[in-house]
Amino acid sequence: VQLVESGGGLVQPGGSLRLSCAASGFTFSRYGMSWYRQAPGKERELVAAISSAGGSTTYADSVKGRFTISRDNGKNTVFLQMNSLKPDDTAVYYCYATSPLGYWGQGTQVTVSS
Repeated sequence: VQLVESGGGLVQPGGSLRLSCAASGFTFSRYGMSWYRQAPGKERELVAAISSAGGSTTYADSVKGRFTISRDNGKNTVFLQMNSLKPDDTAVYYCYATSPLGYWGQGTQVTVSS
């Protein structure tokens, strides 16, 4: 099983980034997927989640209206579109597969700074 995140980087406040998480080694379309983040000195927190077919999404209050989670089951990939980024969004972002064993990616750094 592999979950490989990409798309992180350094962006100025107000900017945008699109994270991707490519999955392999399990039946991607069967499971919900989530994005979490962990800032230095803080606990890992749920950012957004999407159901297996993509019809249902949930978001942390702190990102509602700014972030959008989506998935392409044909490409085994989940995305996180992040707009209007703030310095408080700086963190390592992880994707997570809500399969019975629960799989994590290695994370991708997002830094929002001028």
